[in-house]
Amino acid sequence: MIVTGWKIGTPNIKTGSGYGIRIKLKDRNKYFNPDWESVKIEFDTGEIFEANLSITFWGKCPELRSHWIGKWMLNEGYMSWPKFKPPKMRLEPVGGRVFKLRFL
Repeated sequence: MIVTGWKIGTPNIKTGSGYGIRIKLKDRNKYFNPDWESVKIEFDTGEIFEANLSITFWGKCPELRSHWIGKWMLNEGYMSWPKFKPPKMRLEPVGGRVFKLRFL
């Protein structure tokens, strides 16, 4: 599935907090289970981290938010982007609660 970068109004470019990825509602409904409390994300670097699925994830805010995503994005050179033009990434379901994330 194709996902896009997400950031809060003033993300922290030192810690990576305030960043994440936005998932389309149809993809969230297809690939994520409401019984899951978290998912594991593997970056193209081989690093794996666990991201909690917030209550808002199941509402109108289908974002995975984590400073780990922010650090990865910052290391890849995505500290900022033009308004309404977030970077695109591929999030691949591997099995169970595990997904691989990479930039397109």
